[in-house]
Amino acid sequence: MLAPGYADLEFTPPPPGTYRLPPLGTAPDGAVLDGQGRALRLHDLMGDGPVLLSFIYTSCSDVNGCPLATHVLAKTTEALGRDVQLASRVRLISLSFDPDNDTPEVMTRYGEPFRDRGLDWRFLTTAGTAELDPILEGYDQWVIRDYDDAGNALGTLSHLLRVYLIDDDKRIRNIYSVSFLHADTLGNDVRTLMMENGAPE
Repeated sequence: MLAPGYADLEFTPPPPGTYRLPPLGTAPDGAVLDGQGRALRLHDLMGDGPVLLSFIYTSCSDVNGCPLATHVLAKTTEALGRDVQLASRVRLISLSFDPDNDTPEVMTRYGEPFRDRGLDWRFLTTAGTAELDPILEGYDQWVIRDYDDAGNALGTLSHLLRVYLIDDDKRIRNIYSVSFLHADTLGNDVRTLMMENGAPE
């Protein structure tokens, strides 16, 4: 069964600005690599506007896993990218769970179809699990790396799908799981945060 994020919503979500998104804690920082292999910090990409952060790996074959997160973020860019004011403020980040295989070059290729959609969408990785694991722990995002009986890595990962909405003050304002991850919801929540800061709907 496909997750709700692949279809139209079966209900009308509350309009932006008619509800609150209480802070859920500070968004952790960490050392990452961009598509050119340059070192930066996650916090370097936060603080200028709403951020949608997803954890993925490019070889994920679970249609309701990483492909869902990327699909929903792509649909979100289609909606928000048409709004010039929003497009200049909103950033999307897809950070790999799998630094051994998802090199900066791999992440660049993976992200190529989603460029030039009006929003700044970064596809990042880390130098290795030593850099990645503290980030995952900070976001309470667990990953199990799968091995065969001989101890050889199978190249598959077990994980929970989560996408995080982060505000200008680097605070987590919502966490979306499979059941609640939908472009309409993300778009309304982003607009709600923008309205908190005085930006018009």
